[in-house]
Amino acid sequence: MRFARISRTATLVAAFAVTGALIAPATAHAEPATTAETPSEQTIPLPDKAPDVDPEILKSLGTFAPALLGSVATRDENGKVDTALLDHARSLADNPAVPKQAGATWRSLIDFLGEPGKQQAVAAGAIPAAKRDAAKDKDAPNIPTGPKKPRIQQFLYPTLGFGCMPGNGNSVGMALATAGPQSAPAPGPKRGQAGFVYTSLGTGPAKASSAHRLYVSWLNLENGRTGQTTLKPNAKINATKGPGTFTGIAKTGRGRIVSTVYGEVTTKTKGRTISCMIAPTIGTAII
Repeated sequence: MRFARISRTATLVAAFAVTGALIAPATAHAEPATTAETPSEQTIPLPDKAPDVDPEILKSLGTFAPALLGSVATRDENGKVDTALLDHARSLADNPAVPKQAGATWRSLIDFLGEPGKQQAVAAGAIPAAKRDAAKDKDAPNIPTGPKKPRIQQFLYPTLGFGCMPGNGNSVGMALATAGPQSAPAPGPKRGQAGFVYTSLGTGPAKASSAHRLYVSWLNLENGRTGQTTLKPNAKINATKGPGTFTGIAKTGRGRIVSTVYGEVTTKTKGRTISCMIAPTIGTAII
């Protein structure tokens, strides 16, 4: 199958086009506060302490990712990933000038796009294989299990929301994906669907805003399908006390999914309604 060189990449590339501008703090938009509290909430795992985020690492990843993802999306005439491109990207990731954490994240993404990622998808049963090698099961993603725990796949690195806190402070943002069928995020993705969750740590509950929206753009490496999904406040997740959590469900199809969350979040934090821009973050998931 031949992949279109422009239409299939436009969504993802556009998502990263403004990354450089996002690294500098942005001005938050404040609106009059309103009240909206909803009981019966779903639990999504959150860290006890917000991780540290280095803006230089965000800048490095924001520079590297668009070219890599755009090139991967425009496969060769046989619909395959250009392995020479991945080899070149790995040599860049191994450059001592690249921040250590950024290099590790680059390599994780490169592996996912290449053969190691495909082996993971086969081991997880997301894509078929003529002959399944049981030895490769150890490559399956480490996803929490249990009767009440959502099976989550964290994005590759946390990000920052600029001016998301009162006093123009920044908030650490974390994103994750879930593979259906499961209940999280409510109402739950079905088989062949991906659920996406973005949480703005330290903020109050999420609030809907037609002017300031948050999006996830995604690409299925197996079927070439792409799409853009709006992430919205969820009445069943952190809706009463926060932190601000935004969710969406996309019909991606099964396989390896590469995605990016970008845009603006709006929360009611300490009596104020604040809208702010986030630096994009990249995720990989097996659906």
